[in-house]
Amino acid sequence: MPRGGPRVTAAAERTAGGAGVKPAPRFRIKEWPGPERPRERLQTAGPAALSLRELLGILIGSGTEGRSAVEVAGDLLKGADGSLRRLASAPPAEMQRVRGVGPAVAARLAAALELGRRLAREGPSDRTRIRGPADVYEWCAPSMRDALQEEFRVLLLNTQHAVMREVVVTRGILDASVVHPREVFRAAIVESAAAVILVHNHPSGDPTPSREDREVTQQLVAAGRILGIPVLDHVIIGDARYVSLVEAGVMAPG
Repeated sequence: MPRGGPRVTAAAERTAGGAGVKPAPRFRIKEWPGPERPRERLQTAGPAALSLRELLGILIGSGTEGRSAVEVAGDLLKGADGSLRRLASAPPAEMQRVRGVGPAVAARLAAALELGRRLAREGPSDRTRIRGPADVYEWCAPSMRDALQEEFRVLLLNTQHAVMREVVVTRGILDASVVHPREVFRAAIVESAAAVILVHNHPSGDPTPSREDREVTQQLVAAGRILGIPVLDHVIIGDARYVSLVEAGVMAPG
């Protein structure tokens, strides 16, 4: 037993953290018994056996004075109301408000969370082909449903309707004066896209199309016809749901 009192292990931290009780005294992770250290447990039991705090603690690497990396991870989760999705939507600057999270740690966390988003939408190669709005939602939702402001994107498709590239056109309030056809179709022309699909999110979580959404869609569909690059659909991303303007009867493809 180390000087100064009983040892606090990872298991004790998990129990105490869940009950809202701060264990005392605290020891650095390297002073925990080997089998209880998050990194060692990941190697022996696999990542699925670790709590969110422990997984984030591994990314954080080292704690700060008097606090382990797992405790710093707990503070991060607390600031996001325990939601990994909310944490993933936080910019690195916001993560740095937590004591023990500097620019390097925040960048590591942001990179890891972005990898998770990309993994969530990656599948077999044939699934990159867009067959309908459900495929658009599956492709875009991991990175758009939790965005704090509206983002307007365009999916560039080849002749087989496979995604060639995803382009962020604008961030902010969707308005016909902001989303100009020039910005939407510039990349499509450069990439020789056969067609495009418009996508944007509603941070409120309600994907019901607004009057502005309809106006922007009509303007871009008309521009696509002139350019010979059909607009196949406009999909609005909400929280766990979406609206296709084609399915809603608001627009006709191309």
